[in-house]
Amino acid sequence: MGIKHGHLGAARIAMLAAVAAAGLVTAGPAQADPLWPGGPDIPGIPAIIPSPAPAPVVAPCSSETRLCLSLSQNQAWLMTDGKVTFGPTVISTGRPGYETPPGTFHVAFKQEDHWSTIHNVPMKWAVFFNGDIATHIGPTEEQSHGCIRMTPEGAEAAFNHLSPGDVVQVVV
Repeated sequence: MGIKHGHLGAARIAMLAAVAAAGLVTAGPAQADPLWPGGPDIPGIPAIIPSPAPAPVVAPCSSETRLCLSLSQNQAWLMTDGKVTFGPTVISTGRPGYETPPGTFHVAFKQEDHWSTIHNVPMKWAVFFNGDIATHIGPTEEQSHGCIRMTPEGAEAAFNHLSPGDVVQVVV
């Protein structure tokens, strides 16, 4: 009985050795993507192929700008010391005949729950920067009468980020 098991054990070892050798011959440098972006190939082990560092977000405005608004891109960015701190976030601007003018402006005042007496509509998180033109929550898929309509998250972030006197730049 001992001899039978001895030959069976040797056969198993030989088979395992053959499988292992075949794996070593076909194995090459790892070229597969990580299991999840930025994560290791195998949990607990550093990534074989490191993920590239994300490119910094850059806004098309000057370094003193606190709120950058792009009319052509329909996007806004909040900035501190020339660096983007929020965004881009989607916006909509003035329709034909009510175009939002480009230029550099300063925040005049802000009001969390403003009511437009001109258009008889609420303007939540309103930040006024050019006469009666303001940023506020509004449907970004529709153009406005000159205001900058923003998503709820974008409008609230802008409201909390900006103070009277801060620079708002509207670029084409």
